Amino acid sequence: MIEPLRLSFDVQCRIEHAFDVWTNRIDQWWPHGHSVSAESGLEVVLEPRVGGRIFERTPSGAEHDWGEVTLWQPPTRFGYLWHLRRDRADATQVDITFTPSTELSTRVDIEHRGWERLGAARPQWREANVGGWATLLPHYVAACAAASNNENECDERKGIHR
Repeated sequence: MIEPLRLSFDVQCRIEHAFDVWTNRIDQWWPHGHSVSAESGLEVVLEPRVGGRIFERTPSGAEHDWGEVTLWQPPTRFGYLWHLRRDRADATQVDITFTPSTELSTRVDIEHRGWERLGAARPQWREANVGGWATLLPHYVAACAAASNNENECDERKGIHR
């Protein structure tokens, strides 16, 4: 068995926002270079339900499947099969857990496993995903901070203090 990738980090926003930014706002932070087409103007779609698709839609309307939601428990857990640039039969599994660290920060734990499905290519794909996560996650962290700042600005205008 090949060891799963495990990543843990904190984001500076409430748990509901951390979950929302990953799932409902994925198109706002996902870098287009982490896609099938890498086309400027593509849309990243995550259908928010078990069985929902994760895919990209190019400006011309072409769709490329990346995965399928397997676990949907807002705002604490989310999981999906992942087969970006691979056949669905070769999908790996990603599970993400969101846990409040403080009132205004959230711990995000990611486990990416199932490398055995990739046969002889499994070590190379696992290693490629180490680099992929390293370049992807800073975009998510920044989007969480921006979402948190926007929420705080809206609350201040409304006179809401938490």
